[in-house]
Amino acid sequence: QVQLVESGGGSVQAGGSLRLSCAASGYTYCTAYMSWYRQPPGKEREFVAVIDSAASPSYADSVKGRFTIAQDNAKTTLYMQMNSLKPEDTAMYYCKRILRRGGGCPGYMHWGPGTQVTVSS
Repeated sequence: QVQLVESGGGSVQAGGSLRLSCAASGYTYCTAYMSWYRQPPGKEREFVAVIDSAASPSYADSVKGRFTIAQDNAKTTLYMQMNSLKPEDTAMYYCKRILRRGGGCPGYMHWGPGTQVTVSS
């Protein structure tokens, strides 16, 4: 079954930390890259961080220096360490995976169901 399952969300006070995980299953040998997005209440989904095929990370300006994205060598699990959390980080956090096309790989994008992060002041 091809799916993504996020975990690690929760409620913390400002200044606290959380570590999100995203477990991928199905076509794991086809993973091109994985990324994190978030959707704050009443707002559109926005990019947070990505780690490319060379394991090079990129971040949204709003989280640089506070969040760290990482993945295991098999590209089956994506992580995000979130430190110095702020109330404006409150959102549903989603994992996205891009699958390569060709060589038995289907070439499409899919999302996990999300995990809620709530930061109180």
